[in-house]
Amino acid sequence: MPRGRKPAGEQALSNAERQARYRARRMMEPVTVVTRLRRPADRRNRPQRWRDAVNELLVLQAGYAEWLTTLPEGLSDSRTAAALEAIVDLDLTDLAACEPPRGYGRD
Repeated sequence: MPRGRKPAGEQALSNAERQARYRARRMMEPVTVVTRLRRPADRRNRPQRWRDAVNELLVLQAGYAEWLTTLPEGLSDSRTAAALEAIVDLDLTDLAACEPPRGYGRD
């Protein structure tokens, strides 16, 4: 019973031909492999994600308030100033005071 692959041509390659083919393959540019990295799973529970989101909103609002106070006088009547005032005027204390339900009878 013969072993190995069947020859691609009429007869099997000689050792020199096989070595030449191997060297030619090694000289070719390697194929670039595209790896897609997965985003790590968010392991926080919903109440923790809620608190983190509210804290982020409060930090952003404080940053916008600082931006509004340092805005030049020439831009006090601009659309940027109006948008900053609208953000600063939002009352986020209700969001900060709200504690979402834990769910599934754990309240």
